[in-house]
Amino acid sequence: MAFIIQIALPVPLPRLFDYDSETLPAVGARVRVPFGKRELVGVCVGEASAPDDSYQRKAVIEVIDEHAVWPAPMWQLLNWASDYYHHSLGDVIQNALPVLLRQGERASYQATTRYQVTEQGAAVALNDLKRAVQQQRLLAALQQSALLSRDIRMQEYSPSALKALQEKGWVEAVEHIPAAAQSWQFEIAAEPLQLNPEQALAVAAIGAAKQAQTYLLQGVTGSGKTEVYLQAMADVLRRGKQVLVLVPEIGLTPQTLRRFQKRFAVPVVMLHSALSDRERLDAWLDARAGSAAIIIGTRSAIFTPCKALGMIIVDEEHDGSLKQQDGFRYHARDIAVMRGHEEQVPVILGTATPSLESLNNALNKRYAHLQLSQRAGQAIAAKHVLMDIKNLPLKAGLSQPLIQLMGEHLKAGQQVLLFLNRRGFAPALLCHECGWLAQCRRCDAYYTVHQGKRQLQCHHCGAQQPIPRQCHDCGSTQLIGRGVGTEQLEQTLHEKFPDYPVLRIDRDSTRKKGSLQQHLEDARDNKYPILVGTQMLAKGHHFPDVTLAALLDVDGALYSADFRAAERLGQMFTQVAGRAGRASKPGTVVLQTHHPEHELIQDLINNGYSHFAETALRERQLTHLPPFSQHALFRAEANNSEAVIAALESIAKLFPVRDDVIVLGPIPAVMERRAGRYRYQLLLQTEQRGLRAQLLRYVLPHLEKLPELRKVRWSLDIDPQDFS
Repeated sequence: MAFIIQIALPVPLPRLFDYDSETLPAVGARVRVPFGKRELVGVCVGEASAPDDSYQRKAVIEVIDEHAVWPAPMWQLLNWASDYYHHSLGDVIQNALPVLLRQGERASYQATTRYQVTEQGAAVALNDLKRAVQQQRLLAALQQSALLSRDIRMQEYSPSALKALQEKGWVEAVEHIPAAAQSWQFEIAAEPLQLNPEQALAVAAIGAAKQAQTYLLQGVTGSGKTEVYLQAMADVLRRGKQVLVLVPEIGLTPQTLRRFQKRFAVPVVMLHSALSDRERLDAWLDARAGSAAIIIGTRSAIFTPCKALGMIIVDEEHDGSLKQQDGFRYHARDIAVMRGHEEQVPVILGTATPSLESLNNALNKRYAHLQLSQRAGQAIAAKHVLMDIKNLPLKAGLSQPLIQLMGEHLKAGQQVLLFLNRRGFAPALLCHECGWLAQCRRCDAYYTVHQGKRQLQCHHCGAQQPIPRQCHDCGSTQLIGRGVGTEQLEQTLHEKFPDYPVLRIDRDSTRKKGSLQQHLEDARDNKYPILVGTQMLAKGHHFPDVTLAALLDVDGALYSADFRAAERLGQMFTQVAGRAGRASKPGTVVLQTHHPEHELIQDLINNGYSHFAETALRERQLTHLPPFSQHALFRAEANNSEAVIAALESIAKLFPVRDDVIVLGPIPAVMERRAGRYRYQLLLQTEQRGLRAQLLRYVLPHLEKLPELRKVRWSLDIDPQDFS
């Protein structure tokens, strides 16, 4: 063989593997190689400078790509991510590739289906379909231009409407093979809105930047951050550059897509888990070839290569969904900031409630801080009402004063939004006679009661069983739900307000494909005067008729062991409050609590999120917590708790005893046993990020030799966000 090359493989081992090859593949090109009894798709890292002769090398089976899969800046970013998160390069690369490319498919387009109107369909007057709204909407789009099957799904046109139009002979399906690269011209589809002085200043600051810069765009809810995005993007698109937009959840992508398509007549693609593998690959190829002007996606879209990237936007930068919580545990926001630096493009981090890490960077001038303190248009800030519910009778979490206030808003023809971050009917099933609680056999958690399905379900391991008729301990039939979930709240609201339809939006009510978008559209159109939901309802949605928003139960966060709980409560309160009074109608926000005197609640109500966040930052500094210290969390789990403790203790012994290094643990996770496995944690804390990296580079190579680690499943989380 002519060459010995190094391959990064999708295995957890933090090393590269030597293989013989007849040719020298490009750095970043995929190859197929034998690995044990399997064949794996890996990526060439280059020629081996010092081949490992401790084992018999095998030969590369196939070189899949002629050229690198990624451009040079993206390749550098992937190497940086592997180094920063101390994660196997092969596994990092695996996460950055679309599924079909991981499996060894060619990085090229395949024939797909394109839908276009027939001569008969082009002649149809849209008014003839006014009773079939979905068919009318789809035909109107097709009369403008043909749509790929990906576009049909992306814009959530009805499959039944498409079938009906085909049966009428108005629409036909033809085979289509996309061109390798398609050019596009910048066009404005709708005129921009008039900016207020703060918005205009933000757009001007972003446009005037002479070098790569990260901007923290902090705007109160309803302040018009999206309009700032759109007008800042216009200059980038006008120069023929691409814009990458990250949103925290799939539920936000269609509304973002609609806003962008309404403004710009340029190609837009989406990347998220609801698309098929082929649709995701085609969108990825469009971005890499430069055929897509705007790329919208959830956290993994940050690894999408772009031919001419001009700007990155991270919407709701504070959101926990941007952090991957298993496998390769990266934070898409932090990767975005580093990618902006690598590719020399501006990065905009938008939010009403910045994470304390981003706020600290802005206060220390590492990010430019742009603030929007006023709501856009005619909207005015909502009025805050603190409701003390001590000694008040509660019906499914609702106090009488809140019920009365709801009645007033509903009679006025407005919408009411109730926030309760617990799905199901009740968080636990209790025996009224002996106090027995239905507990999951595999977790340190109680079963949640789901009345509609007549089931008990563990929300941690997924275990299910029918609701028992009798107590397991005493045989009593007096079994009752303890606590309140969204399902019980919905049932109570039907009883209290029988004349007003109730819409519940949570993970249980939106399992059916397309149901979330349909629910959100119905909410926006005021088809349901009462909206009930979990965090899914609080994130970035615009409900113009909501004038009353109420948080029913947030007291648990006031006394949480997690040091981030106060920050999350502040963000959640501000985001939910932002759903009220977003149009010209004045809004009211109600916070029910047993602790109205609590300093955190008083600070949020009286001074707002910005003051609260700066106070929280000072507290973090005094207690040496992030962002004023650097964390790395070792997690380990096994069926035997003693094995887990022994494994983490063996890791702890590898760290030096120093005044500037703190090693805490092993300590049980917040939920010690989940899915039958015992879970413990070991926390490394240093003041400097460089010291943390230095220590981990020393310790991690020794872990392969520790026999205790072979009995457990363990992982390392850099900058952990969750200690549960």
